Amino acid sequence: MPELPEVETVRRTLEQLVKGKEIERVSVTWPKIIKQPEEVEQFKDALVGQVIDHIGRRGKFLLIYTTDFALVSHLRMEGRYGLFAPDEQPDKHTHVIFYFTDGTQLRYRDVRKFGTMHLFKKGEELNALPLSQLGPEPFSEEFTVKRMKEMLAKTNRSIKTVLLDQKLVVGLGNIYVDESLFKAGIHPERAANSLSQKELVTLHAEIVKTLEEAVEKGGSTVRSYVNTQGEIGMFQLELYVYGRKGEECKVCSSELERIVVGGRGTVFCPKCQKSKKASKIKK
Repeated sequence: MPELPEVETVRRTLEQLVKGKEIERVSVTWPKIIKQPEEVEQFKDALVGQVIDHIGRRGKFLLIYTTDFALVSHLRMEGRYGLFAPDEQPDKHTHVIFYFTDGTQLRYRDVRKFGTMHLFKKGEELNALPLSQLGPEPFSEEFTVKRMKEMLAKTNRSIKTVLLDQKLVVGLGNIYVDESLFKAGIHPERAANSLSQKELVTLHAEIVKTLEEAVEKGGSTVRSYVNTQGEIGMFQLELYVYGRKGEECKVCSSELERIVVGGRGTVFCPKCQKSKKASKIKK
């Protein structure tokens, strides 16, 4: 599933391609993708005549802003946008097409059909699901060590599970949680409320740094991810642990191990991320 760096890369390239274009009509061949409004015809009718104002992002969600609406789109596992000329035939996995007045088409392709789209009146999108319960953006002033300390002190769930749930901070998925925990020297199974103040400061810094570097590299292409222009991300060349089970640790040369944490495959270094117990966070 694309994480913050991949979605941010899609946002940037998509905005270059479609900003200022006017929607002439919309076709939907897999109605289950449209979650809001309930009637697909209302979704299609509402967007006729709308002009793409800009493309935003909230966590792992794309926000396509038009004259009057905000289209909240989640790519899930295989969702992908692309701009096409009218003479290029869409394949069987293309489920939503936005036809522009200049003849080009923005197509949403999704092999697994897991992606979702919610359409809101502009200004209402942040106060309703799926965005209303999300935590702060990792690059925002709201994501602080103090906030982390207060939230983590309330739970003994594994630190990896907490980082994945999008309430402490948004945008992290399996790749960047594993990478951030490795760089912070924290075992993924550690109880969230067992981290010391020093570990909290380090983890906060590594989350921000890892995501910043991944954005600069265009994200990670580890399965099928490409940006809107068909270009792969390059951060996978920088990965320390994710997807490297059985390989040597780039820091200490120990063999990397794989376990399951919260139902997610997790790779870590048994030497750099020792499973040690620590006292609960002091208030």
